[in-house]
Amino acid sequence: MSKPEGFDLAEKARALAPLITKDADEIERTRRLTPAVTAALIDNGLYRALLPRSFGGTEATLEAFMQMQEEIAKADASTAWCLGQCTVCAMTAAYLEPDAANEIFNVAPGILAWGAIAHEVKAVPGGYIANARWDFASGSRQASWLGAHVRVVEQDGTTRKKADGSPEIRTILFPTSSATMYDVWDVIGLKGTGTDSYSVENLFIPEKFAALRDTPSALREQGPLYKLSTNMVFSMGFAATALGVARATLEAAINLSRGKTPQGLKAMRENNAVQGLIGRTEASLRAAHAYLYATAAEVWRDLERGNPLTEGHRVAIRIASTWTIHQSASVVDTAYHMAGATAVFAANKFERRFRDMHTIAQQIQARDTQYEDAGRAILSGNLGGSPTAR
Repeated sequence: MSKPEGFDLAEKARALAPLITKDADEIERTRRLTPAVTAALIDNGLYRALLPRSFGGTEATLEAFMQMQEEIAKADASTAWCLGQCTVCAMTAAYLEPDAANEIFNVAPGILAWGAIAHEVKAVPGGYIANARWDFASGSRQASWLGAHVRVVEQDGTTRKKADGSPEIRTILFPTSSATMYDVWDVIGLKGTGTDSYSVENLFIPEKFAALRDTPSALREQGPLYKLSTNMVFSMGFAATALGVARATLEAAINLSRGKTPQGLKAMRENNAVQGLIGRTEASLRAAHAYLYATAAEVWRDLERGNPLTEGHRVAIRIASTWTIHQSASVVDTAYHMAGATAVFAANKFERRFRDMHTIAQQIQARDTQYEDAGRAILSGNLGGSPTAR
């Protein structure tokens, strides 16, 4: 039986764990991935996990991508976050003309990063003019290209609309050297992501570097991966990252409990309360892991069979990823408190994972409003053939 696409990504990620763990303090201190870690991720093809095979990428399954993220996150959350962000950005190649995609992804280092959706560009002959500043570009300190998701304004000042009447959103792409970078990432967690801001002034974007945003009619690739929107893949990748952080934190608490005897108390490993807490927390983490991966597998099977992406798939992914992040944060909290005073010392890494996890939980993928959106869709009864609808 042949291996699924990207099967070895998790193996490569595990092999890189010692290097990433060794450099984690430097990544935290400098707020960027070290050259050694960046080079290892590039050399092992991890940034190319979701790049189409037609451009030399792996075009991995959703599950293989998530496994890669989970393994890297066990070693360092910031590294996993940067990798996940830039790996998903590479899905844009599926919408680009081949020469544009090759220029971006097949000229070293071939890394694309972008920030939040905001602002607009003005249509001009042959392309667009951009004047704007964007935020939250995780991985931008390793990137050779940047992107931004913008509305298009015609030369007469009107907003370009899609067939359904909504504004047309394009992803504009440009070399990092064309932008002004702003070092703004002074935060409590995920410090190593270097999630900075960037701006451009009167920058001309050729038409070939302005992809339609998650628009099936513009797709040049037909694999099941590219039926998914980048937002869906971001959600699943970041949820898998949260699982990795939670697993590493719980394992650290278990290892500590095997040998620690708190002052005035019995050994932790002999304490019934500790034993029960570890058992329940282990069950919670396994449940979250199983739910997230089962959702990924079922959605993927539907797409692989040639079925279209439905509202039900979107809802299934949204609630699974949000709930998994919340459960992972709960596991980290439990492990942190279980460790007692040991957890507050930086050398033990509990406090870093605590900060990283709660920074992950502040991202858009973990907002409680995701449940409201899902509930509204479920009550509408118009989910289509999907895991949620069955």
